Amino acid sequence: GGQQQRGAIARAIVQGAKAILADEPVASLDPVSARKVMELLVELNKRDGMGVIVTLHQVDYAIRYCNRVIALQKGKVVYDGPSTGLDTKRLIEIYGPEYEDAFWEAKA
Repeated sequence: GGQQQRGAIARAIVQGAKAILADEPVASLDPVSARKVMELLVELNKRDGMGVIVTLHQVDYAIRYCNRVIALQKGKVVYDGPSTGLDTKRLIEIYGPEYEDAFWEAKA
């Protein structure tokens, strides 16, 4: 799991990329592989100063691994700020009251 994603990241490094745009880099990955891919992207950003932009549907991954989050709803920006600003109250404002149920069901 995650070999394609890590391979694409390795190619970007070898080619001397200054930034990586990763579209759903953890989609269809098991949790361990997803964690490894996200940790690699974070390391490249912190250690090498590489710009990293990811698109994610997994809000919990955005909160855990990203410094800045831009949340969209129906194509409009509804949040643009630090991931630490995405507390449960804010997430319910963005995604509706069902968000809390869905989030905790996934954690159970």
